[in-house]
Amino acid sequence: MIIKETKLKGCFTLEPQIFIDKRGYFLESYNQRTFNEVVGQDITFVQDNESLSSKGVLRGLHYQRGAFAQAKLVRVIKGKVLDVAVDLREASSTFGKYVAMELSEENKKQFFVPRGFAHGFVVLSETALFSYKCDNFYNKESEGGIIYNDRTLSIDWQLPSDELIVSDKDILLPTLENVFK
Repeated sequence: MIIKETKLKGCFTLEPQIFIDKRGYFLESYNQRTFNEVVGQDITFVQDNESLSSKGVLRGLHYQRGAFAQAKLVRVIKGKVLDVAVDLREASSTFGKYVAMELSEENKKQFFVPRGFAHGFVVLSETALFSYKCDNFYNKESEGGIIYNDRTLSIDWQLPSDELIVSDKDILLPTLENVFK
């Protein structure tokens, strides 16, 4: 597996070695020992989640606060998404910056989003089956988010805004500037 740090410290892409033959393919999607060595932390995932969404569905930008903060290891099993992480660590040199990458069933890449980041994705294919591991349990009272179209972030979601399908809850999220007020 090839693991590389992105421009945001602590965020990593993971590219598995894929073994293809006439029967199909095989890959190791996760190895705790290798993963922890590369990211320099002892991460133990405690919850796996999965979502199925249609084209244009935008989920995010979400995070968990305080003792319920979550690191996530995300991947696409079927389809294609644009995946985004936003650095919310106020002491970080990349605070308020984001990284975006395409995750798909073809490239089989994974993305590690550490604690202290908001995370979201938009579906670029007709449907997408999205899977992610979390290192902490979900807690409704600790959830937070940033509006997907925050002007200071200026994220290019790769689809026209009139094609985006955003939940009623996510439409009401604050801007980055107002999250910390």
